[in-house]
Amino acid sequence: MALQGRSPSTRVKAERRNALLAGYRPLAGAYDEFMAQDGSIRPHWEPFLTEWSALSQDELNQRFGLADRHVHDTGVSYRVHGDIDERDPQAGERAWPLSHVPLVMTGAEWQTIAAGVAQRAQLLASLLDDIYGPGEMVAKGLLPAAVVTGSPDYLRPLHGAPDGGSLQLYAADLGRGPDGRWWVLGDRAQAPSGAGYALENRLALARAFPDLFRTMNIERLATFFQGFRAGLVAKSRRVEPRICLLTPGPLNESYFEQAYLARYLGFLLVEGGDLMMRDGRIHVRTIAGPKRADVIWRRIDGDFSDPLELNARSALGVAGLVQAVRQGHVHVANGLGSGVVEARALMGFLPKLGKQLLGEEMILPNVATWWCGQPRERAAVLDRLDEMSIAPAFRSAGSGLDSDPILAGELPAAERAALRARIEARGMDYVGQEVVRLSTMPVFQNGRLQPHPVTLRVFAAATPDGWKVMPGGFCRISDEPDARAVSMRSGVRSSDVWVTSDTPVEQVSLLPTGDRIAIRRVVGTLPSRAADNLFWLGRYLERTEATLRLVRALLGRLIDADTTNPARPDTVRRLANLLVAWGAAPAAKAATAKGSAARNLAAAKGSPVLAQATSALYDAAEYGSARANVGEARRTASVIRERLSIDAWRLFGDLQRQLTLEPGRQPSEGEVYEVADRALKTLAAFSGLSQENMVRGAGWRFLDIGRRLERGIATCRFARHFAETTAQSDGLDALLDLTDSQITYRSRYMLGASLQPVLDLVMLDPYNPRSVAFQVDRLDIEIAHLPSLMEDGMLEAPRRLVLKLAAECRTSEASRLDRTSILLFEQLLMGLSSAIADRYFLQNSGPEGSRLTGIA
Repeated sequence: MALQGRSPSTRVKAERRNALLAGYRPLAGAYDEFMAQDGSIRPHWEPFLTEWSALSQDELNQRFGLADRHVHDTGVSYRVHGDIDERDPQAGERAWPLSHVPLVMTGAEWQTIAAGVAQRAQLLASLLDDIYGPGEMVAKGLLPAAVVTGSPDYLRPLHGAPDGGSLQLYAADLGRGPDGRWWVLGDRAQAPSGAGYALENRLALARAFPDLFRTMNIERLATFFQGFRAGLVAKSRRVEPRICLLTPGPLNESYFEQAYLARYLGFLLVEGGDLMMRDGRIHVRTIAGPKRADVIWRRIDGDFSDPLELNARSALGVAGLVQAVRQGHVHVANGLGSGVVEARALMGFLPKLGKQLLGEEMILPNVATWWCGQPRERAAVLDRLDEMSIAPAFRSAGSGLDSDPILAGELPAAERAALRARIEARGMDYVGQEVVRLSTMPVFQNGRLQPHPVTLRVFAAATPDGWKVMPGGFCRISDEPDARAVSMRSGVRSSDVWVTSDTPVEQVSLLPTGDRIAIRRVVGTLPSRAADNLFWLGRYLERTEATLRLVRALLGRLIDADTTNPARPDTVRRLANLLVAWGAAPAAKAATAKGSAARNLAAAKGSPVLAQATSALYDAAEYGSARANVGEARRTASVIRERLSIDAWRLFGDLQRQLTLEPGRQPSEGEVYEVADRALKTLAAFSGLSQENMVRGAGWRFLDIGRRLERGIATCRFARHFAETTAQSDGLDALLDLTDSQITYRSRYMLGASLQPVLDLVMLDPYNPRSVAFQVDRLDIEIAHLPSLMEDGMLEAPRRLVLKLAAECRTSEASRLDRTSILLFEQLLMGLSSAIADRYFLQNSGPEGSRLTGIA
């Protein structure tokens, strides 16, 4: 009755609001971020709720779709530790679990959080200086020595080294207790992750709700990243330093984020193998020789950073990095030994250390923690064991526990007794912590909002102007209704954190202002590993195209109703044999013996040729199939994803979807033909993207070199297969189809396909973009623009070989071409491929690669 007299739109909004809030009740004993205990909505959430109430369910779903498509199209992903297949780096990738409801906080409340996080970052930075310097906190008895030396993250070789444990980026995991106060649940100082995911959360939700984002005056994140980058630049001794982001590689849990941040911040993404130490300095292995690295932002554990002085089993680090740090020739952020302050054993001592080092009380308290390495604290934990959360005191300690805490009171009696015995025997490996009940925030489920426990990760960066805190961060949301902090180990969602402002927020960009731009036209240093992967990306894409053209040519002849040409069965047989030789399909007799489901379904329809074509398109088990090559291309691209655009990733996704066969489907000749045709159009889009959108730097050149080499080799193989002295017109037509040269040939010659004109067009014509000669001309141009190691006027091996190839193409005649001479062209192209690899990809493998020249 209360709704009578209101406008229909007001009534509808009220109904939708009621539907959203139906059944929403704060969990007993927990603070709710969205709703007060009396059922009223907290004021800073009202604009958000009002906006949502104005949208229908379909409109909400459309907005959610925008956010989800952003996550999908940009390839935002992560891994779970242990969920890794080294043979297929994509196998363990999971889509980033974005929650569509942001955590909204007022600017006034955020100021307290920011001040507390900045204070804690300063405390840990000061403590690291003391641990790796004078050691006064241990000497004064404020910190037990075992809390430092008992940690596997304390790196003794860094003691006394400049920046041995320095802190450049810090993250705090926070939880709000039932009284509304925020507590620190954990510290991240080793290699904090999540800043890139926070940025992606922001981009996704801002795309879904742009009006709401503007009207609520949400604080921007760019200023934080601007300050972080400025802080790293300030650590270098050069005006324009070379800053590298050292990644463990594509199998790491947060590799997407590392590649994303490297691109966003303009850093060079490198792996351990990309770096080397010479004369106390760290250099990047590049196609132009070693180039000096000034600052390294590491995302690998400190003890894995140098197999020479730290962990000898590490294949991720750089031999000699500790020596370079010790001599002050490179700055590593965070310092190699910074992980020592992450230990839970340290948390109970931080309040006293704060008073000693900063002369201040901590703004944000720890969750209450007792280190069991002390007799009194151990006894207190054992007396209240059933009420305690028990966790490892150090990373990789011999506690027998995972990294997450456990509730001792919920363990079976036998396990609880065993845990008690371990604590009594070796208490230093354990801490006891109070069980914190987390606050809750709304999650959209089943058409309405529901409360779920949440923790907040906040980032602080050391800048030239002091510590700067990201105005937001990201939150992790548990799917479980249990609001205890320990339950967050099963958290599976993430969302953005919106910090509101009372005034319009300044638009900030990472782009430099006009008066600070240093003009440059060179993209920058290209590591040898990146060049290698760009080269093979081009080759895999071209192999995919060759396979698709074979399938289309083969099925085009099966579908064609004209069967009067007696050469047609022979041409079909030759095309099918090429697929077998290509590694894309099994021989006809083996097509059903041990084939894939897709191939067997096709064979069951009575066409072994269709079975082979289906295998060549869809069967990932056949190394030469289109699907297998696209998979290899995407795997290769994933290692250099910071160098590829979002549009490129979308095309990879489109290709993989096109080349995936639904279980139980039995595609006809026409369907397989259409799929091959559509996939060729998608590849053409990628080719257009690379030709029109990529800057003509060294990276683009290696991509193009790979494509040109592979296209030239494929054309030679096609020509050897069809261009015999006794070749029939239908076989020559197939060759023109495979090299996409039919239109050009018909425009030049009125007669049907003839051997010599066809050979000249596909092998020697420098004006045909599909001919071997055209590929060689392009290779000559691209290789001429690549850097030389020695400025001595001598030609390097790749340049010598491509000039020889160019001379062969320009002096050969179509009338003299036969299988043997065409095979010579193919072998020269393959030799050129090996020469490029030896020169640019295998550093220090030969006399040229061993010279340390061009150091910059």
